[in-house]
Amino acid sequence: MTSVKTYTLKGKAGTAIELPSHFDTPFRPDLIKRAVLSVQSRRRQPHGVDELAGKRNTAQSWQTGHGRSRMPRVKGSGTSAANKAGFAPGTVGGRVAHPPEARKVLIERINKKENRLAIRSAIAATANKDRVQDRGHKVDSVKELPLVVENKLQTLGTTKDVVEAVSKLGLEEDLQRAINGRGIRAGKGKMRGRKMKTPKSFLIVVGEDLGISMAARNLPGVDIVEVQGLNAELLAPGTHPGRLVLWTESAIERLASENLFN
Repeated sequence: MTSVKTYTLKGKAGTAIELPSHFDTPFRPDLIKRAVLSVQSRRRQPHGVDELAGKRNTAQSWQTGHGRSRMPRVKGSGTSAANKAGFAPGTVGGRVAHPPEARKVLIERINKKENRLAIRSAIAATANKDRVQDRGHKVDSVKELPLVVENKLQTLGTTKDVVEAVSKLGLEEDLQRAINGRGIRAGKGKMRGRKMKTPKSFLIVVGEDLGISMAARNLPGVDIVEVQGLNAELLAPGTHPGRLVLWTESAIERLASENLFN
């Protein structure tokens, strides 16, 4: 079992703390990807077409002997192409060949033990500096990984205090990366309520939320979560493990004492 130093909000090193066994978990990118896709699939909203779309008509084929194709035709509407309709896909006014169906099962399931192993593996990946850098995070000014801070961080009440604290801890460069990377999305998502796209910055994991979530929620790319609420997507956004994480002492203690994700 390894230990790391804890830091004050002013960036000064304090006492050492023992890391739980989660940080020794082998790297399993395959399981992490499955666990993230499972979380993402639960956010998808089912959609489909009306089951009777293209079928509300009296279309019937003329059969052979008329010098016309045998596709269904609406009764009393002549033989022009514009009046062809019915149950045959590919006809004007006809049904769609393979429409989306609301009854389709969208949820990607994963076994409970596999999901827990994926979360532990993603936690261990946050302590590997090479993997954190591969994700694109700026960690040159970070003291050490995993970065553990005193519990006073949980009580901060203003965004100004949070920015000042993370700057002293060497996270300002990564926060600025997320701010500068915010831009307009490519594609039609601009028309669908998701015009802007923001890179993910660091994740703040606390033992108890005493105001930090309200103070830090306006920082671009920053997420705040209590330790029992961790999931694979928070630790590995976009299925890419190695997110930069800021832990509080109580979060590390609860991770060990309550045997979370074991």
